[in-house]
Formats: sequence, structure tokens, C-alpha cells
Amino acid sequence: MQYRRFGRTNLRLSVFSLGTMRCLSSAANVRATLERAIALGINHIETARGYGKSEEYLGLALQAGLSVPRDRLHITTKLPPAPDAATMQTWIDESLERLHLDSLDTLAIHGINTWEHLEAVLRPDGCMQAARAAVAAGKVKHLGFSTHAPVDIILAAINTDLFDFVNLHYYYFFQRNAAAIRLAAEKDLGIFIISPADKGGQLYQPPPMLQQLCHPRTPLALNYRFLLADARIATLSVGAANPEELLEPLSVADETQPLTEAERQIFQRLEARLDEELGTDCCRQCDRCLPCPEAINIPEVLRLRNLAVAYQMTEFGKYRYRMFENAGHWFPGRRGDRCTDCGDCLPRCPENLDIPKLLRDTHERLQGSPRRRLWGNS
Repeated sequence: MQYRRFGRTNLRLSVFSLGTMRCLSSAANVRATLERAIALGINHIETARGYGKSEEYLGLALQAGLSVPRDRLHITTKLPPAPDAATMQTWIDESLERLHLDSLDTLAIHGINTWEHLEAVLRPDGCMQAARAAVAAGKVKHLGFSTHAPVDIILAAINTDLFDFVNLHYYYFFQRNAAAIRLAAEKDLGIFIISPADKGGQLYQPPPMLQQLCHPRTPLALNYRFLLADARIATLSVGAANPEELLEPLSVADETQPLTEAERQIFQRLEARLDEELGTDCCRQCDRCLPCPEAINIPEVLRLRNLAVAYQMTEFGKYRYRMFENAGHWFPGRRGDRCTDCGDCLPRCPENLDIPKLLRDTHERLQGSPRRRLWGNS
């Protein structure tokens, strides 16, 4: 296991962090998964108030004692933007009580996903007041935020200079947040990548075409290498449901060197495949088509189409597409069939795409039963 400096927190974190959202079948499973993670070199554990009994189960494991001293583990919990400082103070104390901790190494405001969330955090009587008071009182050492927001909101949150780290989405198949990675690195924020296996493309169950294109690496290992080779990124989340699910991700935990020539050739092969299969229908993710009068998340809809057409990532596309209109601010935007052919987006597209046609095509390919987030819409 390799370790990296987590921005200006100066914590040395393992390049993989254990996220506890999925290992919640029992307190015993949480403890077993945690012990295996520690044995494999992980020293950063992430939980959240919104992850069911995650804080409680993790707290029981910490209270019972683990195979390493507490001061060799770094614990993060995440709390949503509270409506006021008093509520946030209560939530911090409740998390500490559930975790059986006197202090948190890092606390993240969980889900700064909209301008309204950011404004609420910044209010003089808002939750940031309580979070900063918790730092002053020694209950919290470092503050950060997690986000599923459009990149302009992420950039604005980073530019407040209130945060020491950021948890965000960024993968080979989703590079729209590249500007946020750059800015966070410039400001020396710790960078924590959320869910590289699943939201990165459900890469633990890749389609045959993608496996073939990535050979001799697996798509999952290749995505991890894309991220681990980027020295700006400190740590990647691995959301194991049980101890066995740690093994494949952590098999690359020592591969933090720059990309090899063979790996660069694989990425070139993937890019060539995108161009060959999509041709003049390829959305380049510039976002200039937004805003859409019907609130369709055009770039994300067409990104899912890109992946389905070029790499046969249809099941991943269906999984994500079904979340439109069912996951609130965690996955904003409406489905492609909401297009009214108004044409507002057409003159703004530098690729001259027939966006209404492509939106309808995406809907036909990927529509299915609605899917909600695991822990609701709060």
C-alpha cells in the first residue's frame, strides 16, 4: 500500500480508503471488512450520517478495539448541509457519540450539490459556523466537502477557501470535473475520488467489448491506474460490501507510478474506438448546450450514449439513466424524452450535433424501471 499527503491537512492517507456505505449487513461484517482493510494497509475510513447504521457499526468496532492503535487510523464522517448552526452542532455531537470518538480527523459537508446548498453553508448563521466552532473546540481537525454538483458549483465551493479537502467524481470515463481537480491541487486541497469502480462505469462487471479493448489490463485496474498515476489525487474510495471485495482493487495499491507506454496505448485505443463508433454523433462534453429549457442534463445523457455505443456499456448506461428524475440533487436533470425540439441547444453545439435526435435515441436505448439512490434524496 502506498500513502500520499492529503493536501494541506498534511495527513498521510493510504491511496485507497474504505468507504462503509455497502458493508452494512451486520456489525460483524463491518468489523471483518475493517480488519481486512487495515491488514491490507488502509488507514482511512469514511462513513456518513446518511449511511444507515454505518456510524454505529463502525463505532462498535472502534470501541471493541482493532489490530492497530486508534491514532494510526484516520476517520472521516460526512454530514449534510444543516439548516442552521445549532442543528449542525447537534449532528456533530451525535456522530461523535455513535462513533465513540472524542474527535474526528476529517469532517465533510456531505452533498454541496446546488447553489442553494452552497449559499446555506455560507450564511453567517449556517452550518459552517458550527463546523468551524467544532474545529476550534478540538472536536474536528479538518473540514472538507463532498459533491455531486456541476463543475461550476464545485469551483465556487473550492474558491471559498473554507475547505481543506474535496470528495468528488472523476474517472477515465468521466473527466468533466478536470477543472475542479486542477483548482483543488493549486489550492493544496486534499483530493478524494468517490466511487471509481461503480460510478466510474460499473467496472467490476465490464462488457466483453470493454474487456477486449483494455486487455491485458482489466477495465477496473486501468481506471485505478488512470487515477493513481495522477499525483494530485491522494486517495480513492473502495466501497467493499465484504472483506473479499477489497482484494481486486487493492491489487494495484502499489502501482502509483506514471502511466506506462503500454497503458497509454490502451487509452489511445479507447479514444480511437470512441471516434470510430460515434463519428459525427460524438458528444465531446463541452457543456455549451446548457442550460436546457426542459432541464434535461444533455451532456450526461449523451455521455451515457457515448459509452453504450462505443464500448457496449449499456447496462451501466441503464443504471445511471434510470436515476434521472429519481435521485433529486444527487443526480439532477430530466430524461431525454422530455425534449420538445425547441432547438435552443443547437446553435451552441460546436460539434453541430442533432441533439434532439440523439436524446431520443438515448432514451430508446437506456430507458427502464426507475432507480433511486441507496440512501434516499436528502
